[in-house]
Amino acid sequence: MFEARDNQPLAARLRPETLDDFVGQRHLLGAGKVLRRLIDDDRISSMIFWGPPGVGKTTLARIIANRTRAAFIDFSAVTSGIKEIRGVMQQAEENRRFGEKTIVFVDEIHRFNKAQQDAFLPFVEKGSIILIGATTENPSFEVNAALLSRCKVFVLQALSAEDLTALMKHALADPRGFGGQQIDLPDGLLTRIAAFANGDARTALSTLEMAVLNGELDADGSVKVTEEAVAQCVSKKSLLYDKSGEEHYNLISALHKSMRNSDPQAAVYWLARMLEAGEDPIYIARRVTRFASEDVGLADPRALEQAVAAFQACRLIGMPECSVHLTQAVVYMALAPKSNAMEVAYMAARDDAEKALAEPVPLHLRNAVTGLMRELDYGKGYQYAHDYDEKLTAMTCLPDSLAGKRYYAPTRQGEEAAFADRLEEIEAWKGKRQ
Repeated sequence: MFEARDNQPLAARLRPETLDDFVGQRHLLGAGKVLRRLIDDDRISSMIFWGPPGVGKTTLARIIANRTRAAFIDFSAVTSGIKEIRGVMQQAEENRRFGEKTIVFVDEIHRFNKAQQDAFLPFVEKGSIILIGATTENPSFEVNAALLSRCKVFVLQALSAEDLTALMKHALADPRGFGGQQIDLPDGLLTRIAAFANGDARTALSTLEMAVLNGELDADGSVKVTEEAVAQCVSKKSLLYDKSGEEHYNLISALHKSMRNSDPQAAVYWLARMLEAGEDPIYIARRVTRFASEDVGLADPRALEQAVAAFQACRLIGMPECSVHLTQAVVYMALAPKSNAMEVAYMAARDDAEKALAEPVPLHLRNAVTGLMRELDYGKGYQYAHDYDEKLTAMTCLPDSLAGKRYYAPTRQGEEAAFADRLEEIEAWKGKRQ
């Protein structure tokens, strides 16, 4: 309470206190939107704010605290355990007995384990508390299903470059920011900072503050922010990434689908996003190797060779050198003709293996390695293909219940057309003799 506001970071000094000052999230807070109506009418129910860092999740909770007639408890998932949860719940129960609602705000709710989240559940169910959670992770994966079903999820979006630019202009004019100083800022630098911030208001304001504090102070007290100072502040972007979280799967999905859609430009971009954020190149190489057979297959048999070679290069030399090998493999996959016949064949065969009658292997396909086996007709009737001029026989190799079943249906993409022709010849030859 006694901390000087001037000592706080710029983002903290400019934290909005009303919805009118709040920037972004117009899809939730615009006139007539559901969350805006709930806040204005003081009809808040348990909810979860899900969105990237710096988009206003905590700020929005504090605005609700200022607007509501309920008691407000700010709770951190980082520093609190079950003991602290129970203490807060006991306080909420006492408030309820006196007819007062309690809003419990839990920042980074995804950091709570199952037992900690379960501790909230009975109090949410009976209305002792209104829970507002904030998370950067997909709540479908990180919040217990029972707790999630009792909360409305609101998705907060990254701020646009226009939103961030407007926010920084406000910081330069507001007395809580740099409104009491003359700041000389060349055109275009705010746009550059906004691009660097990547939708994060906190990053934008912190970068602006750093640039101003490192500006050149003139004799009249004005501050000149140079392009060099801004360049130093935006020299390295911190990419949003979590190798065990949803963004990990979002990015590998984008890479895979870009290659499948024969878009090498997008594929290389998503590859760079993953590698520069710290992804293990071996993981990417494994996925590219899978792609080589799942989406290219015999349309270009060399795709698998390229993928395996890139995988070995990653193991041998690692990052940053192996980035170029992965780029070669990714571009090759994007430009290769596409066939998913291998994937379709295996999935169809797997379904029959799991669901159809598990017939024994036909006797003529069994090896008779002992006398008893020969007496039981193991191997009887087997036709050795190399004994025939065509290197083919009319012998059936599937169980009787699956006779005639086709799993591999080649496409006519790339080199797989030749495999399709060969398969047609084989099936026609066998059809005449069976």
